[in-house]
Amino acid sequence: MSLVVAEPPVQQQRFRKQLQTAENSDRAIAFAAWHSLAWLVFANAAGVLIALLLLIPRLNEVLGEWTYGRWMPVHINLQLYGWCSLPLVAFLFRVYGADRGLASRWCRAVLWVWSGALAAGTISWLNGHSSGKLFLDWTGYTRVLFPLAQLALWSLLAFALVLSWRDDENRTAAVRTLKLAGLAFLLTVPFLIYIAASDAIYPPINPDTGGPTGASQLESTLVIVVILLLLPFGLTRRKPGYRWQIKSAWSIAGAESLLCLALGRSDISHHRPIQHLSLGSLLVWLPLIPAYYGAFEWQPNTRRWRTAFLCWWSVLVPTGWCLFLPGVLDHLKFTDGLVGHSLLAMAGFVSSLLIFAMVQLLGEDGWIFNGTWSFYVWHASVLAYVVLMLAAGWHEGSDPAFTMVPGEARNAVYTLRLILGILMFMASAVWLRDASLMLREAGLRAEQRA
Repeated sequence: MSLVVAEPPVQQQRFRKQLQTAENSDRAIAFAAWHSLAWLVFANAAGVLIALLLLIPRLNEVLGEWTYGRWMPVHINLQLYGWCSLPLVAFLFRVYGADRGLASRWCRAVLWVWSGALAAGTISWLNGHSSGKLFLDWTGYTRVLFPLAQLALWSLLAFALVLSWRDDENRTAAVRTLKLAGLAFLLTVPFLIYIAASDAIYPPINPDTGGPTGASQLESTLVIVVILLLLPFGLTRRKPGYRWQIKSAWSIAGAESLLCLALGRSDISHHRPIQHLSLGSLLVWLPLIPAYYGAFEWQPNTRRWRTAFLCWWSVLVPTGWCLFLPGVLDHLKFTDGLVGHSLLAMAGFVSSLLIFAMVQLLGEDGWIFNGTWSFYVWHASVLAYVVLMLAAGWHEGSDPAFTMVPGEARNAVYTLRLILGILMFMASAVWLRDASLMLREAGLRAEQRA
């Protein structure tokens, strides 16, 4: 009598395949989260060093050529292209299915290529190579390397879309068209960065403009609004019966885009009423964005960060409009007050939004961002930093020598600034530690199942 080993049931094979697909997806997103947090910690460390150099300028002598002016582009570029960009890379992985199936094998390679370009950029900036243009400091070989990293990401997304062309998620012509349009737009980004970083395009200090206008501020904020409106469609699904919030938000976004085009692109004084009145139209988004996000289903562990980014949004929009008003902007322009508002935007609103998206993408592994100590230390430090810089900037507007000439009040402000920077660095270090632990546990689980 011979024994016949039965084949596993079809349902069991499907379950194992689904489990493996889910594991590959989770690990791709987890690696993207780890890379973004690694750059956040490094950029925050550079920020702490910058704050220390402002407080004790003589330390610049110890650093040789790597002084304040060399570390500043490192700090701001790594915050944008490392911390702020890589969560969006994870978002694109999910939207285009690059975190699943055969394409998921290349996610780690793309992430390392991206981080490698940032590392090369860091070395270049520390060695004094910079275009002098804000966020466009890519010069020499780095001007080629970073666009190549973006093209590597684009290639992976295109490859993943081809593999998943007949999957259920791409079953409708509308979805396929939107994804193809997204790929077409993303393909232009590396070339635009390469062109814009050229010295021949426009100078770092442009004599043809007097600074931001209401039109330009409205334009940049509407870009953020569009990102806010698009983000849920790659993260979750709409709740039944909440269609009106979505239609209303997109209709108002279209109307404001037309308003922005009607304002023109010329150099116009912010004292003209049309400039600050048009910028005030953004106040309509204070209730609209919370209502819009309430129309989608979210995982329970996202609630803390969803509340956080909506709270920062409710502060960012009205304060941004108030700072642009005649008299206020004249007093705070070129002071630490605008530094404080920039931190409100980036460390408060944008960081909270990015972490909210990553928690949604990570699912249960989103616990790495939900530690009570790191959450409250981060937000309390950001809030204190913003208030401190706005107060210092207002005083600086009346006394321009306040931040230039060392004194007790000035040193006290910069000491508090340094302490708050250290606290933010510590909170981000906790997230990176937990992300490393998460990856290690995921690797052990994969080895046990193998």
